[in-house]
This record gives sequence, structure tokens and C-alpha cells, in this order.
Amino acid sequence: MTNRRDFLKNAGLATAAAAGATTLAAPAVHGQSPIKWRLQTYAGPALAEHVIKPSIDAFNKVANGEMEIELYTADQLVPTSELFRAMQNGTIDAVQSDDDSIAAPVDVSVFGGYFPFATRYSLDVPVLFNQWGLKEIWEEAYAEVEGVKWLSAGSWDPCHFNTKDPIRSLEDLKGKRVFTFPTAGRFLSRFGVVPVTLPWEDVEVAVQTGELDGIAWSGITEDYTVGWADVTPYFLTNNISGAWIGSYFANSERWEALPEHLKTLFNLCMDSSHYYRQHWYWGGEAKLRVEGTKMQLTTIPDAEWQTVENEAHKFWDEIAQTSDRTARVVEIFRTYSAAMKKAGPPYRYS
Repeated sequence: MTNRRDFLKNAGLATAAAAGATTLAAPAVHGQSPIKWRLQTYAGPALAEHVIKPSIDAFNKVANGEMEIELYTADQLVPTSELFRAMQNGTIDAVQSDDDSIAAPVDVSVFGGYFPFATRYSLDVPVLFNQWGLKEIWEEAYAEVEGVKWLSAGSWDPCHFNTKDPIRSLEDLKGKRVFTFPTAGRFLSRFGVVPVTLPWEDVEVAVQTGELDGIAWSGITEDYTVGWADVTPYFLTNNISGAWIGSYFANSERWEALPEHLKTLFNLCMDSSHYYRQHWYWGGEAKLRVEGTKMQLTTIPDAEWQTVENEAHKFWDEIAQTSDRTARVVEIFRTYSAAMKKAGPPYRYS
């Protein structure tokens, strides 16, 4: 009897241990509550349909009930300028925007969005981040800020002017009230432009009421997509940047709490989003210049526009003086630009 009792006791312990191990190792099942994230993008509803929604829809589908990301558009939960703080304190879990617009408290935030003449084409952005060292610099900068994890940068469209009146010379820009990004506005003010900050959803009405004379926030693809082409009949073919630098960010604790396979899935979906925008914008910019019927194209002569690019390099010098890290970024831009010019077409034509 003693042996029998010992056998049953030991068998019971072994069975319980095995059951516990099985429970710990069990994969997530549909009955469990999924991880919930709230992600806000800089983009309004029509634009979000292209710049982020396809990738978030894909994530939610492939996550298979383990995680669900709720997507919110521009200013829907908090104003864009407050996104960083909201993410830092956990009000929202993730953000898609540029560093500049969300007032990220890092020195490299000035390069987010449209840093004048830093890029010529959309492919410049992933190359600069993945092959020329910007990724490591951004990781270094955000490691110094508590509560936020910088995840990935990608490229968007170039920065052109769409206006109520035609722009055919730099003189035509003087006094124009223009909706644009913080750093871009700071630069454009050197040419008499009056930068205006508004909630994204108010921009179209502000043009109609005369509060704005134009917009320097996008390329022609967005002008048609979001409705701005209906209220600004002129599009300036000169641009101050070949591609917008935007990023994905997440609350650090929420990111670290994710299992590795969901982090990998999110990374894959960010890459998918970056790829989609590459061809959507590149094709759209050309197609709408050729086939678009709502906007008349205008151009400032190359020789006159060169003065704007020359001024941009003076602006670079000023930014480089703000910190050792901004100086490193500016040096990368300079070296990269020189290398592209030396490589010649199709990398640079002038």
C-alpha cells in the first residue's frame, strides 16, 4: 500500500507539472483577449486610405486575433502637435508622422518632414537610412528620450506649392500665406512666404475663405486625393524637397511588451507601407501632371530657382551648428549629394 500511495502521489505531481508546462507553452487562441493598440496617423481619412490603412488592415488580418490595431486619422484623438507627448504618456500606443510635426524633443526632428533639398527622389530616403547611417543616428537620438521607440523611416511625396494664384517667379511667393511643415515654413519665410499652422482638416476651407493663399505640404498626388486640387487651380513644378521623411513610432513599454513574432509582423507591415507609397506617389506624380485636368502647371525658371537651393545650403550650415548630431546628419547629406552627382544619370541629372 505504501508503494502504491507513493506511486500515485508521484504520478500526480508529474501530471500536474506536465499540464502546467503545456499551459505555458500553449499558443494564443481566439478565446483570449487580443492585444489592443491605438495608432494615430498624420493623414486625413482620404490620404490614410493609401499611406497606412492597407498595411494596418494586413497586420490585423495576419495577427489572427492575437492583436488588433485601431487606426485613427489626423487630429482624431489628439492634435498632431501633441502626438509625441500623448504617445509618451500612453494615451495612444503608436504614431505615423514626421518628427517635425509631432514636436519630437530630439535634435534630429528638424530633418523629419521636408528638410529643404536634402532629397531629390523618393528612393533617397531608404538609401540614406539603410546604407548611409541615418537609421543608427535616429536610434541613438530616440534612445535618449524616455517612453518612445522610433521604429522606421520611409519616404513620401515631394514638396510642391499648390496655390490660388499662379507662381512663376520668386517674387510671386512674397506675402503668400501658406500651410506647410514647421521646418519647411522656417526656410520658406526667407523668400517672403508666411507659414500658417492649421489642423489638417481645416486647410481646404481656409483656402476657400481666403485665410490661406496656398499649400506647400505635398505633391500633386495628394492634391487630387484629398481634394485640394478643387480649390487650388495652380501647381508649381519646382519643389524644395524630393521626398518627405516620415516615421513610425511606438510607446516604449507597449512595444517591449509585444512578443517577438508580433514585432516582426509589425516591421514587415511597415516595410509593406513604405513600398506601397514608393510606387503610388512615383506613378501618381507623373500621371497627374500629364493627365490631370484640375490644376495648371507653372514653373519658376531653373536659374532663379537655383537661388533657393543655394539658400538651402546656408540653412544646412545653420542647422549643423545646433549639435554634434545635426552636424553629422548634414555631413551625410552633403557627402551623399556629392556622390549622387558624381554617379550621374539616373541618380542626378544636374
